[in-house]
Amino acid sequence: MTYHVAEFNFGTLRYTWGDPSIAGFEDALGQVNAIAARSPGFVWRMPDDEMEVAQQDPTGPLADGPNTASTLSIWTSAAPLYQFVTKTLHAKIMAGRTAWFVPGDSGFLVCWRVPQGRRPDVTEGVEQWRKLQIAGDSKDIFGAKGLAAAAQAKNRVTD
Repeated sequence: MTYHVAEFNFGTLRYTWGDPSIAGFEDALGQVNAIAARSPGFVWRMPDDEMEVAQQDPTGPLADGPNTASTLSIWTSAAPLYQFVTKTLHAKIMAGRTAWFVPGDSGFLVCWRVPQGRRPDVTEGVEQWRKLQIAGDSKDIFGAKGLAAAAQAKNRVTD
């Protein structure tokens, strides 16, 4: 079976959507998402309207996080996801996260293996994040450090 890498990241914005204080973040989202969609290795991203419903569902997995910003996407492997996260506009936007996100409540990331063709939902993303918090990085579930390690291992050339 062929596997892809799912990634779910989320954080709590300091201000409500539409507040001028986070305009730089909001204004960049469309461009960042367009760059992701054109990136090598990108497979799928949960559409904005579905993500908005999940973020605002009062009984959903993100109900305890008002002003949540989140993304759920699929990539062919860790290496192209890591490239996108660290070498594109995404990295510049995330460098400014302290101005837009609640301190200590930004940049939560979990990646996990999914069978090719499968599309997880936000509930699964939160469940995988909780597993990561309990057990730490593994080859099947990992956070930012594990993503970097998986990407480097994939790119390592051996004789």
